[in-house]
Formats: sequence, structure tokens, C-alpha cells
Amino acid sequence: MRVILAEDSTLLREGLVRLLAEEGHEVLAALGDAVTLLKEVEERRPDVVVVDIRMPPTHTDEGLRAAVEIRERWPEVSVLVLSQHIERHYAAQLLASNAERVGYLLKDRVAQVEEFLDALERIHAGGAAIDPEVVRQLVIRTTHGDPLAPLTPRERTVLEALAEGHTNAAIAQKLHISLSSVEKNLNTVFDKLELTHTTGYSRRILAVLRYLES
Repeated sequence: MRVILAEDSTLLREGLVRLLAEEGHEVLAALGDAVTLLKEVEERRPDVVVVDIRMPPTHTDEGLRAAVEIRERWPEVSVLVLSQHIERHYAAQLLASNAERVGYLLKDRVAQVEEFLDALERIHAGGAAIDPEVVRQLVIRTTHGDPLAPLTPRERTVLEALAEGHTNAAIAQKLHISLSSVEKNLNTVFDKLELTHTTGYSRRILAVLRYLES
């Protein structure tokens, strides 16, 4: 896998470079800001870009804006965005047009090497990888009129796993249930959420996240 990194923390950036190299991936560039990221992507056309949301010079949303532009200009390039904290608005903005080849992880998740590498592989394969904690914050609602109120605890758990970007088979393995049980629960979830006309794996993820964010 050919990767470009954009992370202003030298320690994290160099750690990721070392980790990816050890796993047999090629790091084409490791940048400390988002200014040169678009130029590097245009010239090198990596398989995956890993970028921090908050980058110099303002440390606000430079990385996010670069990620959104990359997805618009080079849809074949997978993008994994890193964030220090859960920022629902940014997550929704990143997923606004498509939930293919995209990931959103908290930086704490990077320390869990297997999960980080799994997220890279998933988005490189054309799927999605959304941090479980981000999904949990979207799924757990306490306000009146919770759209997920009709769901059973099992259905909520399956929905969380789906929104994280897992395939049906991966959900079955993760929750230790049969594939047919996963499919049955998902069909019920989408019936209850009135998403029965949504087709396609990635479009279903996008529909769920949009519905939860509304």
C-alpha cells in the first residue's frame, strides 16, 4: 500500500512512518502541514492518505478541508482522517457525499496497532472505517423523539457495528452470532428506520450516519 501522511506531531508522524514500513507499506511522503498535501497527492497518487484534522497554520480544519478536496478530486484515493476528539460535524462533513474509501479515527485508536492497520486495509479495499466511539456517540441518544427508540439492544449493537464499517460477516464474528442473524437484524433495523429503499453496502452506512446525525 502506498501512503502519504500529514500529521503535525513529529512523534506521531515518525511513529506511523516506522509502523507502516515495518508492515511492508511504502510511505511516499510524511508532511507536517496540510499546505503541501494536495500537491503531493496530485503528483504521487497514493493508495491512501492519512491526515490529521487540525493542522498548521491555524490548527482548525486545514486537514479536513484537504481530505474533502482529495475525495472530490481523486475518488480512487482512500482517506483516513485522525482526530484528537470526537467532532460530529467534521465526521458528517467527511461522509457527506460518499462512505466509500473513507475512515475517521480518534488518535487514541492509532495506539491500538491492529485496529489502525485494519482500518487502513478496510478503506483501501473500498470500505469505511468509523471509530467505534464516534459511532457510539451518534447512536446513544437521550433526547425525546430518539429515532432509535424502536430498536432492541441487539439491533442497536448490530447497527453500531455496521456504522463502524464492518461487513455482515465481520459483524457476525465480532458479536459471535450467525450470519443469518446479522442479516435478519439488519433488515429489521432498516425497516424500523425507514431505510428499506437504500441499496448498496456503503450507501447503507452513509444513510445510517446521516439519519443519526439529523
